[in-house]
Amino acid sequence: MSLLYYTSAISLELDASRCTGCGRCVDVCPHDVFALVPSQPRADGTLGVLRTPRRHAEIVHRERCMECGACARNCATEAIRAGSGVGCATAIINGMIRGTAPDCGCGGPEKGSCGCGGDCC
Repeated sequence: MSLLYYTSAISLELDASRCTGCGRCVDVCPHDVFALVPSQPRADGTLGVLRTPRRHAEIVHRERCMECGACARNCATEAIRAGSGVGCATAIINGMIRGTAPDCGCGGPEKGSCGCGGDCC
């Protein structure tokens, strides 16, 4: 089963120019958000990435991102930015830990103020 998350709240960003094609993001992502693809030469003949790898990561399933931050924490070149600890995944985990309904912990005054788009606050 493939879970889908609220895409309007996903902060995931990938700077392909910094990617070395190591594949750590692919290895650690629990929902196959990333894939390694062949790097394409640019008009100047370079591959246009930090260490000119023959492959680089791409975001192929953004809608599956649960904002856990594993990809960003494991990217040695800091090519990935993700809002670890935000959104629906955090709300669900907080609820499980506390034995309550999902709660993102943002303390926002209005429903959905955390940006996840869910019913957690």
